[in-house]
Amino acid sequence: MAEVNLSLLPWQEEVHNNPARFKVIAAGRRCGKTHYAAVTLILAALDGNPGGVMYVGPTQGLARDLMWDKLFELAGEIIVSSNVNNLEIVLAGGGKIALKGSDRPDTLRGYSLKHLVLDEFAFHKDGVFDTILRPALADRKGTAMFISTPEGRNQFYDVFQNGETGKKGWGSWHLTSFDNPLLDPEEIQNAKETMPGWMFRQEFQASFDAKGSEFFDPEAFKYYAEKPDVAGDYYIAVDLAGFEAERGNKTKRRDNSAMAVVFVTDGGTWCVEDIQYGRWSLDETAENIFKAVEKYKPVGVGIEKGIGQQAVMSPLNDLMRRTHRVFRIDLLSHGNQRKQDRILWALQGRFEHGKIQLKQASWNVALVDEASAFPSQLVHDDLLDALSYIDQMAILPYDWGGSYEDDYEPVDSIAGY
Repeated sequence: MAEVNLSLLPWQEEVHNNPARFKVIAAGRRCGKTHYAAVTLILAALDGNPGGVMYVGPTQGLARDLMWDKLFELAGEIIVSSNVNNLEIVLAGGGKIALKGSDRPDTLRGYSLKHLVLDEFAFHKDGVFDTILRPALADRKGTAMFISTPEGRNQFYDVFQNGETGKKGWGSWHLTSFDNPLLDPEEIQNAKETMPGWMFRQEFQASFDAKGSEFFDPEAFKYYAEKPDVAGDYYIAVDLAGFEAERGNKTKRRDNSAMAVVFVTDGGTWCVEDIQYGRWSLDETAENIFKAVEKYKPVGVGIEKGIGQQAVMSPLNDLMRRTHRVFRIDLLSHGNQRKQDRILWALQGRFEHGKIQLKQASWNVALVDEASAFPSQLVHDDLLDALSYIDQMAILPYDWGGSYEDDYEPVDSIAGY
């Protein structure tokens, strides 16, 4: 049999190796979801087990447009016959792949399926999976994969929640266009600059809440090229999550850390000079903090109190001893507030009245994405959380520049609302 190249991207390998029977992938444009869907169809058709293999698009015409050429691209050398009229392909060994549309539900009946792909499921006809396709998987205990760019909170959101909430047999993944290493980040940035914000968040960031955050208006955020030449001080706040041990003595983070560097003017404006974030090891976290201290000479460095802070203090103290450079560490506390409340209390009023300004930099995209979706289970809020901790460190009178006789009257003098 001829060889077929079915190579996968890292995220595709992660999904493929997961044992979940029902896999749900919320993905941005051009992240590789159609390629991965085609790979699963080909592998299922070649496995030699009884049962049908089916791909279902929103319409039969879209099924042909989305998948027909992709199957020939990947498996052309092992396709022994095909029928473009009924959209069926037969591979070497006799395995068949049928392409269908949810707009013609009667054509989906009578199948016994071992593998099913539902592409752009957010745009499928409601109820077709539950009433027709789910029963078709029963006798073979077949697998199903739902892939789509979101379209609000419809049936695709519902199945995505099955995996998010840990329902047995289900797994969910959220991927953005940035997860495709073959896609030029500059091209994505160009799209961001020319598309409406909500559309970019839906199509490239795969946000179910793309029409906008209930609390922040990123399109009104203020930016600057160079920090204003006014009196003030630098502060650094670090948000840490847990660490997990690996082989040997290495310790690696499970999730993203974030570090906010903010110049707070004597007038109370926050000039956000830098936000760094990533899946850092303990040593990397300590080194990043130390480098930021060396560069900005802050009057305070705050680290979220907890196990993460305790773990990172050892390599951080080692750096101080080796370089003979010592700086104060403030322990930051959530104060029994929910994270969402803490972020809103510190940031909402300031953003609304221009008291937070962002230096133009590549990290702007990540911060805006978090603010656009906030609060959301699908998009992290690590950058917002790190930034909110500056509120505990720079306690300055808040002056939003208006009259307290106006309709808007801040309740809190610091947060501004």
